[in-house]
Amino acid sequence: MKNNNIFKLVLCGITACAVLTGCEKDFLEITPTDRLSDAAILADSTLFEAYVTNRYIGVKLTNKEGDSNQPGFGRGFEYGMWSSLTDESIYNNNDDTWLIQQGQLAPENLGIAGVFWARSYRSIREINYALNNIDQVNMSEGRKNRLIAELKFIRAFRYHDLIRNYGKVVLMGDRVVELGENYQDPINFDRKSIDEAMTYVIAQLDEAAAGLPVANSNNYGEGRATKGAALGLKSRLLLYAASPLYTGGSGSAQKWAAAAQAAKDVMNMGVYNLYQGGYTELFTNEQSNSEYIFARFYNLTGRHLALEIANGPNGYGGWGGNVPLQNLVDDYEMTDGSSFSWNNTAQATAPYANRDPRFAATVLYDGAPYRERTVETYKSINNAPISEGGYPDGQDSPGGRDNWNTSKTGYYLRKFIREDLPIINPWEVAGVQNWIYMRYAEILLNYAEAQNEAAGPDASVYEAINSIRSRSSVGMPALPAGLTQSEMRTRIQHERRIELAFEEHRYYDVRRWKIADVTENKPAQGINIVRALDGTKTYSVFTALAGKSFQTKHYWLPIPRFEILASDNQLEQNPEY
Repeated sequence: MKNNNIFKLVLCGITACAVLTGCEKDFLEITPTDRLSDAAILADSTLFEAYVTNRYIGVKLTNKEGDSNQPGFGRGFEYGMWSSLTDESIYNNNDDTWLIQQGQLAPENLGIAGVFWARSYRSIREINYALNNIDQVNMSEGRKNRLIAELKFIRAFRYHDLIRNYGKVVLMGDRVVELGENYQDPINFDRKSIDEAMTYVIAQLDEAAAGLPVANSNNYGEGRATKGAALGLKSRLLLYAASPLYTGGSGSAQKWAAAAQAAKDVMNMGVYNLYQGGYTELFTNEQSNSEYIFARFYNLTGRHLALEIANGPNGYGGWGGNVPLQNLVDDYEMTDGSSFSWNNTAQATAPYANRDPRFAATVLYDGAPYRERTVETYKSINNAPISEGGYPDGQDSPGGRDNWNTSKTGYYLRKFIREDLPIINPWEVAGVQNWIYMRYAEILLNYAEAQNEAAGPDASVYEAINSIRSRSSVGMPALPAGLTQSEMRTRIQHERRIELAFEEHRYYDVRRWKIADVTENKPAQGINIVRALDGTKTYSVFTALAGKSFQTKHYWLPIPRFEILASDNQLEQNPEY
């Protein structure tokens, strides 16, 4: 396994209280012995660099944020994944996800989405502290400039999270706010327009890209920002900026063209390629590859949640976890490129046969080969004891082992999960997969979408999409020639749904396209499978989670009520909350 010096560092408490929390001195004036002072950090270039690298992670602000207690930029391998706030999956054990699926978001209760504002601005404050003090650190100009570029990238990533969740945001510049006389200054609560915020963050990414290397050397380790990561994040943000939610639906050829060029800048680097070693292996291999642009690398001293047990089928001793919805399953094409349909008798009697290979690499379904047997989510007619495990129904069904962890949809998650890591008692060996924040397939999809909107479905759009579909181990047919711009738009949206499933894109995609009022108001569906005594199976779709609901106000998250009150009501709340 590759050594990564960022996430082996355990320095979350390395700074004084004033640096990390802004709290006032204890009246006893006791100097803490479990942390280092500001002066010590600024006097030691190694400690200062450790402070910078630890800005790639965060602190645990709520329950169920992974076993490592060090959340990164996205939730990643947490208990409830971001997919379980969308039409990709639901979280079997709720854990404050259902309220979002059921349209009950409120400033007083945001469920698992409640920490973005606090974590992002905490990180921005920590970064501003470093930028304001780096000139006091004794180090070479080259090393200093590299760290400044990294800090600007991390700060831009935090702002990107704020913008895509809340819309208008407060731009802090390089200010470091203390809990004192300057805290209630109105400038600290002035939410800027999306355009103004985007302009600021894009400029920060341009500056970061100029100071970052094309690749990290062994001295820096994988996981730290590179030029490609900065340009890739710029590509994502400019795609968002051109999208209907961000433009009010009016559209702008100029903005789409800028987004296309930003993606093209990454493509033209000649550094990244689609991984050809297998779609499954892309997410389970410990080694990086040419598709990685920016990722969090884990190792034996910095594990994440052991997702094998967290998401594994109940019959294997797993907890169910993030279970795919029938809504997603139905959208995987047949291997010939046609759509799946329950109205097709042959497809309805064998719904998992001849599907896009990415389906079997993403979803565990009834009959899927997995570990020492096949997955069994069926129920038996008349409860006949025909299961190989000796249960009245399939081993991974409500009639099987540990049935309190049975999937509520009839499916389990396959993507990201390694079969060589144990499900039962995984604690000392599992939780070491990498989490990819950004990969080259996303850049190709960004380019295809933006170029199609700016200039129509030209040859470069086809080339970008078809290269993803035709990659080794996927082998899906090319898109048909002669698509209109509207038809190509639909195809690109579909391709993002399939290629990027469970990678924290769907939630933001359906919102920026302004189709969430359609996709998120459809019933959250699962599959019932009944097996007859002769082994034949029948399939019926049912509602797995009642009350799925999305309102117009849900295109943006509400700012937590606590933050509004802390600002003495100076902070503007999002509309309708």
